[in-house]
Amino acid sequence: MNKKTNVAVIGVGRMGGYHVGIYSEMADVNLVAVVDPDSERGGALASRYKVSHCKDYREILDKVDAVTVAAPTSLHYQIAKDCLEAGVHCIVEKPICDNYAHAESLFDIAGRKNLTLHVGHVERFNGAVQELRKIVQNPIMIESRRMGPYDPRIKDAGVVLDLMIHDIDILLNLVASPVVDTHVMGTSIFSNREDVVQVQFQFENGCIASVLASRATQEKIRTMAITQEKEYIFLDFAHQDILIHRQASSQHELRQRELKYRQESVIERIFVHRDNPLKLELTHFLDCATNGAHRHISVENELMSLRVALGVLDTLKLARKNLSLA
Repeated sequence: MNKKTNVAVIGVGRMGGYHVGIYSEMADVNLVAVVDPDSERGGALASRYKVSHCKDYREILDKVDAVTVAAPTSLHYQIAKDCLEAGVHCIVEKPICDNYAHAESLFDIAGRKNLTLHVGHVERFNGAVQELRKIVQNPIMIESRRMGPYDPRIKDAGVVLDLMIHDIDILLNLVASPVVDTHVMGTSIFSNREDVVQVQFQFENGCIASVLASRATQEKIRTMAITQEKEYIFLDFAHQDILIHRQASSQHELRQRELKYRQESVIERIFVHRDNPLKLELTHFLDCATNGAHRHISVENELMSLRVALGVLDTLKLARKNLSLA
C-alpha cells in the first residue's frame, strides 16, 4: 500500500480554498491542515473538510511533506523560505515573490535541499494552452487580452502581477526568444496600483506581442490571438476553445450607395480535452515532489516570467516619473 502524501494549504482565501478542495479529492493525499490567521475563514474551511486549522504555519511544518502557499504575495518569501528550510516541498501561487532576488533565493534553497518548488501558474495546465503549444511554430504577432472587473480583495498586487503575468508566462514559452524591447502604458483607477496596463513586446526573432490587462472592465475576457504565416489562431481561455483560420481571402465591392466587404476562410475547431487545470497542476507538483518526475517548466523559465513582469512594472514606474517631471 502506497504511503499518502501529507499536505497543508497556507492561506485559504479564494485561491487557497480551491487548493483545499482539490487536495481533499486526491486519493493519494492526506490533507492535514489549513492555515490562516483568520479564525472564522480558516475554521469554517477546516470544519467543512474535517481537517485541523491553525493560525501559524510553523506549527505544521513537521507534520507535512508538501504545502501550497496561497497567502498574500508580500508574505510568500518568508513562508516559502521557512517551509523549504524545514524540508517541505512547496507550490507557491503566482507571483512567487515581488522581488526577483528573493525568488532566486528560494529556488537556490530548493536546489540545495533537493526539494520541489513550483510556481502556481494554473493557465499552463489549461487544456487549450497545452494544445496551443503543439500548433504554434513561428508566430509573427500575438495579441492577448485578460480583462475583468475590479476585485477589492486583491490589495497587494496590481494588474501586472495579478493578471498579466499569466500571459507573459504563456508568451515566453510560445515564442521561445528573448524580449529585446518593451513599451508600456498604464493607469490607476480603483486603487493606488496599476489597474489597466498595455504592453508591446518585441522579441529577438522578430515576433511582436501586444498584451492588455485590465481590472476595470465590466466583462470577463480571457483571449489570445496568434498570427502565423498561414494561420490565424484564436484561443478562448474561459471555454478552453481554439479556432484556426486558414486560406483566408478578402474582397470588396463598390456599389453606388455602399462599400461591401466579404471575407472567407477555412475554420478548424481544435478538440481540447477539458479537465480541471488546478487538479492537473497539483498532480504534477506532487508527482515531482514524491516520485521525482521531470518538471514541465524549467527553473530558468519560472524565473524569466517574473523577471519580465517586474521589468514591465519598472518601465511603467519610470514612465510615470518622467510624466510627473514634465
